[in-house]
Amino acid sequence: MLQVLHIRRSEADELAREIVSRVMRWALLLLGLAIVLAGIAIAPLPGPGGVPVIVIGLMIVLRNSFRARRVFVRAQRRHPKMLFPIRRLLRREPEVVPVAWQQLLRVEKLVLPRRMRLARRLRLRMRRRR
Repeated sequence: MLQVLHIRRSEADELAREIVSRVMRWALLLLGLAIVLAGIAIAPLPGPGGVPVIVIGLMIVLRNSFRARRVFVRAQRRHPKMLFPIRRLLRREPEVVPVAWQQLLRVEKLVLPRRMRLARRLRLRMRRRR
């Protein structure tokens, strides 16, 4: 006769799992904060290098901190237009190219006079071809 062994999870196993998950959450939170700080340090350099690094750090922090998520939701309700691109990048399958294109158009509109806006003209040409 075959005897089936039932393996029970002891309380010590569950406690160990809980401790490991908390340690991992804190480690990921610290990693995310370090990446955000690195992005802030890179931001003054020429090019858009700091922004993607900051967004990646924010993604890690927001996935591992309930308090940070709460603050982000509050800020998102106050400034929806500013944080909408970040929200789109935080989705499971982020739309990186459309977000980057939209931000390029916004920055171009803020910085350049109308006659020098190259991305806008390119967008209009692409629409006409369709």
